[in-house]
Amino acid sequence: MQGRVKSTSSRISYMLQQLSSMLELKQVQAIITKAGLNSHIPFITKLIVFSALSPMGNMSHAKSLFQETSLDNTFVWNTMIRAFANSSLPIEALYIYNYMKNVDVIFDNFTFNFVLKACSRAYKFIEECGGKCDELAIVSKGSEVHCTVLKLGFDDDPCIQNSLLYMYCQFGLVPIARLLFDEMSSRSLVSWNIMILAYDRVNDFQSADCLLESMPHKNVVSWNTVIARYSRLGNIEAARRMFRLMPERDVVSWNSMIACFVSVKDYTGALALFSEMQNAEVKPTEVTLISVLGACAETGALEVGKKIHESIKLHGSNIDGYLGNALLNMYSKCGCLSSAWEIFNQMSIKPVSCWNAMIVGLAIHGYCEEALKLFSEMEHRLGTIRPNRVTFIGVFIACSHKGLVDKARWYFNHMVNQYKIVPDIKHYGCMVDLLSRWGLLEEAYETIKTAPFEDSAVLWRTLLGACRTQGNVELAEISFQQLAKLQHLTDGDYVLLSNIYAEAKRWNEVEQVRSEMVSLYAPKQAGYSQIDVNESDKLS
Repeated sequence: MQGRVKSTSSRISYMLQQLSSMLELKQVQAIITKAGLNSHIPFITKLIVFSALSPMGNMSHAKSLFQETSLDNTFVWNTMIRAFANSSLPIEALYIYNYMKNVDVIFDNFTFNFVLKACSRAYKFIEECGGKCDELAIVSKGSEVHCTVLKLGFDDDPCIQNSLLYMYCQFGLVPIARLLFDEMSSRSLVSWNIMILAYDRVNDFQSADCLLESMPHKNVVSWNTVIARYSRLGNIEAARRMFRLMPERDVVSWNSMIACFVSVKDYTGALALFSEMQNAEVKPTEVTLISVLGACAETGALEVGKKIHESIKLHGSNIDGYLGNALLNMYSKCGCLSSAWEIFNQMSIKPVSCWNAMIVGLAIHGYCEEALKLFSEMEHRLGTIRPNRVTFIGVFIACSHKGLVDKARWYFNHMVNQYKIVPDIKHYGCMVDLLSRWGLLEEAYETIKTAPFEDSAVLWRTLLGACRTQGNVELAEISFQQLAKLQHLTDGDYVLLSNIYAEAKRWNEVEQVRSEMVSLYAPKQAGYSQIDVNESDKLS
């Protein structure tokens, strides 16, 4: 009997070493359960590590395994914190750290490295979502972790010092970061680069340049920092010049330059540089693919996006987090909703941006009932996910396309009262578009008048366009006059009003508007369209 158990254990150990997919992991897990080895720590540890850290893993499964065990093994806890710190839900890492502290599991230096990284990423994530109160909570948690580091004597660890430095820089507390930097007994290139980048982020270029000059040695990261600066300033020529002149490049250099093109909306340039990167045989990272997929989404380069997706599947990488969201967004914006649904359903962890991409994609492409049904499903998961301002833009677009005026009004009030979201100009724009589209011009007019924005030109322009469809000359004149007060009128504004007068057979006003357009040199923007042309499609 003992020999059979030993033979089974050896077989399980071998299978765990050969794992290459979640399907294989679940098969081994079934064998472990059948053999009654659920409490065998090395086996459970390997299952958790593969699920949490492997590109072919699954964080939901890792979390489920972790919650079913009562391990006080520091390595396992660190693995979960590390995995969530790198995921699209870094806040989960902090919850695990809190629980780890409550059950008296021993901390080590790796624990603090991963937790500090989780604080940095959680702050950035919340900052992007606009949660000011949550930002303060993360800063407080980071400070608490720093105190624990000091109390337990881990503050001399160089990696922890750099993690603290990076965290305070991410929080925007650059003076505190500088104090830490000045007190460091041994500063690595990483320390210098973190501090230079922090000054760059707050536009203190003088301090950044001073540190750059003081660096005993510079590496490729130092030059990448300069490229990142030019990227944030929108100076693509300076960034390109630095990229071409730098003595060596790594994948981050290429990523920074591609991101620079994307940031100034030069998506064609981003795709061209990605092609150049492939020709140089530089292996793209997840960051590369996220930027390139964003460029594909904006240009409609569906084929490039599909090739990236195929490459990801070929390498067996897990489609989750930011990469999964980028793929979903690309398919959604390109109108390939079946593939978008496939990605959405594959993702084990769905952040709010994932739900938003799917809801907005469905709404824009006319699948309004599906969009509202998905929003309803999202609301039923309020414990794990919460709609934000972008979510409601998708909801209003769905209502607008379907003509659900009363429902849109209800959702608008629901957004304000239930979720305490203050409507911005995009929300008002959606409501004005909805009311205008369905003939409620007077209500649209009143909505614009009560909108709390100084620059409401986009709202008046929306109403002006609707006035032509509905043949409302009086409101068209009011909209045109309001537009003129807010910004320089374009040729499109004049043409719209002229056509409204023409359809009302008010020819004197038509002549007057057209003459005014010519005399004021209203700028005329050339129209254009964009199509994909294959070699076989080109005209000979």
